Amino acid sequence: MVTLKIFNSRESYALNPTKIIALGLNYHTHIAESKTVNVQGFTGAVPEEPVLFPKTPNVLTGNGEPIIIPAFIRDYKFENPRVDYEAELAFVISRQCKNVNAKNAYDYILGYTCFNDVSQRNFQKDDKAGWFRGKSLDTFGPAGPCLVLTDDIPDPMNLDIACRLNGKVVQQSNTKHMIFAIPEIIEFVSKNFTLEPGDIILTGTPAGVGALKDRDVVEVEIEKIGILSNPVVEEK
Repeated sequence: MVTLKIFNSRESYALNPTKIIALGLNYHTHIAESKTVNVQGFTGAVPEEPVLFPKTPNVLTGNGEPIIIPAFIRDYKFENPRVDYEAELAFVISRQCKNVNAKNAYDYILGYTCFNDVSQRNFQKDDKAGWFRGKSLDTFGPAGPCLVLTDDIPDPMNLDIACRLNGKVVQQSNTKHMIFAIPEIIEFVSKNFTLEPGDIILTGTPAGVGALKDRDVVEVEIEKIGILSNPVVEEK
């Protein structure tokens, strides 16, 4: 569980979701780099509906906390082991909902935060079960640095988003470039699953994803939210 300060408030909010639902392939520029990402199900085709996958709550870690690359990955002796950063806007569900109409979608959002959808690409490429394991290793979901309530971000579909690796900008875009906007995402996700208060939905990453290594520092910055910063530690 991760506790986030609520922006412009003395209060805090504990992230304790029943589920974390993420979107893949939600920026055209990220789809265009499918060959370099090289994982199963990731092609150059634009999806006709949101591409969903789960991350488990054990991934959650806070601002300033380390992203830990597990030691056991070395046992596989991958020719090119790769753990990637993915800068994303995340939102938290405010109340239970099912079959939400897109026009009412924002009524069910508590607030927004930065998220790093850390991904182990070798598992994501080769596991017969799909992306599950590669997306859900411990610490593979940094969130923060705060939770900004919906009243403070009236238009989440026009926010600059960036990622920096060791101070160098590696991802830079705007949420207006999402293929599926937030109202469409909530409508689609809630059609498939009942959403509970505290559930987290990730909205996809733009182009520029790349590998993390020991002693890196990765930052996700989103306009009106702030900077989520995490060191990377390779477990010994």
